[in-house]
Amino acid sequence: MLATSETVEILDQSEQLGKLVSGSDVYERYLQAKQDMERDREAQRLIRAFQDSKTQYEEVERFGRYHPDYNQIMKAVRQKKRDMDMNDYVAAYKVAERELQKLLDELSQIIAGSISPQIKVPKDGAVFQDTGGGCGCGSGGGCGCS
Repeated sequence: MLATSETVEILDQSEQLGKLVSGSDVYERYLQAKQDMERDREAQRLIRAFQDSKTQYEEVERFGRYHPDYNQIMKAVRQKKRDMDMNDYVAAYKVAERELQKLLDELSQIIAGSISPQIKVPKDGAVFQDTGGGCGCGSGGGCGCS
């Protein structure tokens, strides 16, 4: 790709947009929630406990229901995730993270829509969503899920 003046202009505008996002209240709340969560010993203990149980789950998952500890490990993973999610700092971080993701999704949607309504944009954790009013499931609207 050759660096044309148009390319340089687009890169400059992208950098400005990035600075606006990193200066936003949404981003500041996200950073604060992340720092609070990282500083809280109980939150960190719960996160580590969940990660440890996930490691056990991955070992059991290879064998599925046939593993002798399958039910016990599955229950433990769900319980540790619930415990982690119920921590105030983890919950606040997840809310702030979703708000930041929503802002980034909206920006992506606006940028894509300014080019063409047919451009598909990643949104809400989905790989692609149809921005042209279709259902987004890939069936071309034939399924009726729109």
